[in-house]
Amino acid sequence: MSDRTGRTPDLAELERRATRQGPAYGENAYVICDNLVRIYRSQGVEVIALQGLDLLIERGEMVAIVGASGSGKSTLLNILAGLDTPTAGVARVAGVELLGMSRRDRLRFRRDVVGFVWQQTTRNLLPYLTAAENIEMPMRFAGNGRRDRRARVTELLDLMGIAHRADARPAEMSGGEQQRVAVAVATANRPKVIFADEPTGELDTATGGEIFGALRRVNSELGVTTVIVTHDAEVAGNVDRTVGIRDGRTSSEILRRATLDEDGRRQVTAEEYAVLDRAGRLQLPREFTTALGMKDRVRLNLETDHIGVWPDGNDHDQR
Repeated sequence: MSDRTGRTPDLAELERRATRQGPAYGENAYVICDNLVRIYRSQGVEVIALQGLDLLIERGEMVAIVGASGSGKSTLLNILAGLDTPTAGVARVAGVELLGMSRRDRLRFRRDVVGFVWQQTTRNLLPYLTAAENIEMPMRFAGNGRRDRRARVTELLDLMGIAHRADARPAEMSGGEQQRVAVAVATANRPKVIFADEPTGELDTATGGEIFGALRRVNSELGVTTVIVTHDAEVAGNVDRTVGIRDGRTSSEILRRATLDEDGRRQVTAEEYAVLDRAGRLQLPREFTTALGMKDRVRLNLETDHIGVWPDGNDHDQR
């Protein structure tokens, strides 16, 4: 489709025209999901994993994504990492539009733009290579020179605190050491975003803390935007932003801010918000709706500074 000048408008311009509200949705965000849909077909049955999900992540953020099994969080991560394809909507990472990418473009995207850490340590590393050789492998595929590869391997082994395990193979390393090597592998080609799917899921609490620390260093020292899917409350509670997903949509966010008290001590405050998507949909927490017996429909009333929500049929003085 072209305009009167014969020029084909880009996606951001089309969105801006459609909304007629100034800048396009998420125009300056680093990771953008706009009405993202993913439908699977299994034995003739459609399964809707993502139902119009909206999400924005800024450059340099470290974000945790949480939700019950089947909520869609791993599907979301696989799409953003180029491991799966969306059915409809917009998915964009570091300026790359993921819908409709060719196979070659997808391979290039996974090699140059993003890094990925799996939960299962055995999926992250080649068992017959040493830690150093595993880290070097992505750089070989990218065509980096030998001197640059060696310097990068040394840098990442030091950053992960495992320089002493450079010549060890995965079977000779602990689970925590394997995952730290996996983080280094994911970071080797200087990706713009790292995605980690339950990276501490198979580890004990202390070791999981080490892996989170490794991801934190990648984010803070190397400046890599980091997105973690996790069930680990310790991980989810130590990032600046936690996004909750329910039934294939973003449902809530917890924002954490650090301040100094009167004695100069650092304090972290957390506030939880419900997410209002672009269609005006709002997911009320189940514990709220259950406590008030809300189901099927609710009554709304617009106040001067808030919206009142009540169970259907419950008398309330709407002053």
